[in-house]
Amino acid sequence: MAERTLYNKVWNKHKVATLPTGQDQLFIGLHLIHEVTTPQAFASLHERQSVVRFPKRTFATLDHIIPTENQLNRPFLDQQAELMSKTLEFNVKEYGITFFNSNSGNQGIVHVIGPELGLTKPGMTIACGDSHTSTHGAFGSLGFGIGTSEVALVLETQTLALTPLKVRKIEVTGTLQKGVSAKDVVLKIINECGVKGGIGYAYEFSGSVFEQMSMEERMTVCNMSIEGGARIGYVNPDQTTIDYLVDREYVPQGEAFNELKRYWLSINSDHDAIYDDVVMIDGASIEPMVTWGITPGQSVGINELLPNAQSKPDDERQLIESALEHMQFQPDSAILDKSIDVVFVGSCTNSRLSDLRAAAEVIKNNKVHKDVKMMVVPGSQNVKKEAEKEGLDKVFIEAGADWRDPGCSMCLAMNPDKLENDQLCASTSNRNFIGRQGSPTGRTLLMSPQMAALAAIHGKVKDIREFI
Repeated sequence: MAERTLYNKVWNKHKVATLPTGQDQLFIGLHLIHEVTTPQAFASLHERQSVVRFPKRTFATLDHIIPTENQLNRPFLDQQAELMSKTLEFNVKEYGITFFNSNSGNQGIVHVIGPELGLTKPGMTIACGDSHTSTHGAFGSLGFGIGTSEVALVLETQTLALTPLKVRKIEVTGTLQKGVSAKDVVLKIINECGVKGGIGYAYEFSGSVFEQMSMEERMTVCNMSIEGGARIGYVNPDQTTIDYLVDREYVPQGEAFNELKRYWLSINSDHDAIYDDVVMIDGASIEPMVTWGITPGQSVGINELLPNAQSKPDDERQLIESALEHMQFQPDSAILDKSIDVVFVGSCTNSRLSDLRAAAEVIKNNKVHKDVKMMVVPGSQNVKKEAEKEGLDKVFIEAGADWRDPGCSMCLAMNPDKLENDQLCASTSNRNFIGRQGSPTGRTLLMSPQMAALAAIHGKVKDIREFI
């Protein structure tokens, strides 16, 4: 098993006990909650007349079901959304939990607001009833996506029973080509390692490509670790991490910050750390990536052809054939120039300020194609405010895109933002599963914000490198 990695160090610092099951009981430093996975958890506490053990370590927001238009108009038109929102509002008040609602100025997608407010810090254990909690590993923390029953457990005990993972080091070397983004890097990693390749592993992302990334880019990669089967993905803290955290609302300042900084750097994987597996990828070889199928691992470089199932092993053939059939694509065809109907820029993967800047830079002084609907959804109220200060909203609106309020939106369509019929969507989100964006026949191509904006202009998938 791995030794002396950041994963081992943080795990051991939070280990309370080894249970008779062989699992470790881990203390959870930060618990993030939202409206979808908490109603049953709080109901369980009510039934047993129990309490939230450490309410000051739990923070709540609305994100999954909240509409991205007319958010302040209550009740919501969707009765289920209104009920779930009111239930969360009642529970956070009942138990004294900090709640970032739409009037707070801090509402947004849970994995966007945690980092931007400084709730997320290196060396923490973080839990949330959402699979993309791996996002927080960008700071050198261990982020656990959990289910509703585990949400109740953390509320009541501030601990989780977990089985230790192996650690795979994924080293991306060299320098990325111009136009190639963090989204392309993670899609390439999933393509190479497989959607099940990370099961039982934590992924440590390293190498010169990650050293050159901003914190928001690292968050994009760690966010999609779960799409490769890895429950956890992380990057060792460095000066980039520290610079990001300065003056964040929930980060101590002065000498307390200096003490934290020393701790943050001390948890880095040792130079002689032992890993269970190592994967090397040449960053310069990565093209802009686009998914063509129904899993995030079914992707190709922009100049590659879609696969032909006849040339694949039997265990892969059926999945490829069913994916091509659903997507209405032909084997051996190009992803380049595929016509699209909808563009979605948003989600916990790509809705931060840098993502919106990247999309705006491409679409500025252009128009959304007449046959395309484009929706841009900031990840938080703070992101929206900063984007509007920079005039990004005007860039999108003048191009013909919809500029929305913060929320998960079309990423998972538990809200009014959905695909219709068999529309093909160029999306910056994280999953292209059948029905994920609200229509059982809808189709999704995952790509970077730059590539999505370019597709909006041309009505087709294009290579961003040809236009920068």
